[in-house]
Amino acid sequence: MKKSFVTVATVSVVGLSSMFFTQTSYAETLQQLQNKQISIQDERSQVKKNLTKAEKEIANLLLDLKQLNKEIDQTNKALKANKKEMTKTKKAIDKTEDEVASLEDAIDERFEILKERAVSYQKSGGNIGLLDVIFGSSDFNDLISRVTAVTKITESDQQLIEKIDEDKEEVENKLAELEEMEVELKGIQELIVEQKEENEARKENLKKKEKQLKKKVKKLKMKDSDLASLEAQVSSDIEAARTPVVVTQNDSESTQETTNKTKKSSESTANPAQTANYGSAIQAGYSVIGTPYVWAGKGPGGFDCSGFVSWAYGKAGKSLPSSTAGMRGVGTKVSYGNIKPGDLVFFNTYKTDGHVGIYIGGGKFIGAQNSTGVAVADMTSGYWKSKFNGHVRRVN
Repeated sequence: MKKSFVTVATVSVVGLSSMFFTQTSYAETLQQLQNKQISIQDERSQVKKNLTKAEKEIANLLLDLKQLNKEIDQTNKALKANKKEMTKTKKAIDKTEDEVASLEDAIDERFEILKERAVSYQKSGGNIGLLDVIFGSSDFNDLISRVTAVTKITESDQQLIEKIDEDKEEVENKLAELEEMEVELKGIQELIVEQKEENEARKENLKKKEKQLKKKVKKLKMKDSDLASLEAQVSSDIEAARTPVVVTQNDSESTQETTNKTKKSSESTANPAQTANYGSAIQAGYSVIGTPYVWAGKGPGGFDCSGFVSWAYGKAGKSLPSSTAGMRGVGTKVSYGNIKPGDLVFFNTYKTDGHVGIYIGGGKFIGAQNSTGVAVADMTSGYWKSKFNGHVRRVN
């Protein structure tokens, strides 16, 4: 009786001790997960703020581009109008130059008339003053005739001289006006061209900034998507941590049995059997392309990455675990150099081997991506190339 009591007491102590340490470990793990969840949520919140800011900058930039395009159109119209005015002015200049040439010919002609008059006057007696004309007259009628002739010649010459001065001034004014107009039009042309070049440079800078902002938005969306997956995973882990696990004797026996089966399975993979019907799995995958991504989804209405792979191989008659952690140990590990269609490929996303898909050949795989749902993706370039860790497993 005493022995039994001691045994019971010992079991009780061991049980309580086990419970205590299990609860302590459980509390610490849960706290860590909750802290991680808060950290992810904070980071994701900041990413969303940056994303909103970047998208707002793009919207404002597009408005600036629209306004700038209007200014460029106005500048082009002004340039066209100024060229038209320059052509019109050039024609006016040509016409005025013809008038100038005509005036110069008229001036030369009048000078010739004065010259001829001077010669004629000189031949008729030379430099004769008015008194010489009066005293040299033979009679009164001759006097009147001589005075009248001298007066007419003098008045005519005076008018010619005045006309020459007027024409000369007119020519000079027209030339000055044309030169001023030409300088002004050239200045306007240079100014418009300068404005056009400045607007084109601004447009180029805005386009470059738009490209950079769109690239930034793309990266932020990708990061937000990764954080969303990580947040969902942590939420699932927290839920699992909050669910108590009761170990019974039957569970212990079952665990031992599972261990033995795992051991036998490991021994059997040393000599792998015929590769599973991967063609049927890939074909099943193609039949659900476009199905949306759903966390922990196992289909057919929605899949997560491991749920999709497990479902596809299930259609091929092969049972696989429905988690990436479970799939890390299935079949046989092979090198990427020996990869074949149907092999499982793993990617380091929010954690090591956090994403899994089915290789279909040509550097591509089919899987449930959180951004596109079930789709074919390229693992030789871009995002998936950067995340592929070289882990490949062949389902047996």
